[in-house]
Amino acid sequence: MGGLPPIFLLAAIALPVAAAAADPESGRAKAAACAVCHGQSGISSLPNAPHLAGQPAIYVEEQLRRYRSGERRNELMNVVAKPLSDADIADLAAWFASIRLEATLP
Repeated sequence: MGGLPPIFLLAAIALPVAAAAADPESGRAKAAACAVCHGQSGISSLPNAPHLAGQPAIYVEEQLRRYRSGERRNELMNVVAKPLSDADIADLAAWFASIRLEATLP
């Protein structure tokens, strides 16, 4: 039988389940520490801290994992992301992605 080894098939099934397990409300509680730089509602008031509200979860997850591993460098974010578990990252990403923004053209 050709195709992918069974371990890859298991991973393909498990990934969507893990992604679905992200809890935005848990992420909201965990995001209290993020508010210092990224704002209480994910809208930053600092010029060197990006807005996180409304960002796609996959983007926030990827960046937090890169900070955690040291692949992406920022003195503060590397320290903040280091202790985060995969579940913490998924929850935070789900929270920021759940914040809906509304823009009004001038």
